[in-house]
Amino acid sequence: MAEMVAAPEKGPNAWAQAIAALVVVGALGGGLYVIQKNDAKNGAAAADKPAVCRVDDEDEKATEKAHAAHRISGTELCTALNRADLPALLGTPQEHALTAYGSDGSVKMASGTEIPSPEGTVQLDTYTVKLSRSYDDLPIAGMEGLLSEAESKTVLGHPAVLYSSQTIAFNFDLGGGKSDAGPGGIARALVVAPDTKDGGGSYELAIWRQDSVRPDDAALLSIAQKVLPAIPGWTAAG
Repeated sequence: MAEMVAAPEKGPNAWAQAIAALVVVGALGGGLYVIQKNDAKNGAAAADKPAVCRVDDEDEKATEKAHAAHRISGTELCTALNRADLPALLGTPQEHALTAYGSDGSVKMASGTEIPSPEGTVQLDTYTVKLSRSYDDLPIAGMEGLLSEAESKTVLGHPAVLYSSQTIAFNFDLGGGKSDAGPGGIARALVVAPDTKDGGGSYELAIWRQDSVRPDDAALLSIAQKVLPAIPGWTAAG
């Protein structure tokens, strides 16, 4: 028996990676650990009711640490993303969240400086949705020249860029204990400036499908309109 899981290539700091040669710190291993942790908490009940963004002592400590540094935590991003109407916004109202979790990772620059990059992820049968925050100092302006199928946007009065990213498909042979990875489908992502003046840093909202079909841009933009204002500290235009 084999299982395939799609995940996007690390994208929240695509602009920063192009400028400063950023390196992801433990993204894959940490992500898989969080999935396993969440599944263990939800157990068989996850098949019957929507998953929630669980908070344990470790998550609470991470949130307290983030607040002390005037940052948002992965758990808070997960909570903002894991809306009751998320399946309907994705066009799959009959589905519900199978897993929902936040993580508080970072991106390491060549100089050794680590940039916090918390994220929240919600997975359904058809779609996976990820919301992340980057605390680099780089603006959104100019990013569209470095990304695939990039298009400048304005979202809720904030500068934004809509673009495509290749996912990576992980194949797990549950019987033989083997695994491999290869190109998957396309993820569509929206990078949004945290403030209307594009003063640096970004939020990124990304969606991709488990069947590798190209995601719906209208769904991505609809989710952004609902989710971004629910993020603690979001700056409304005007």
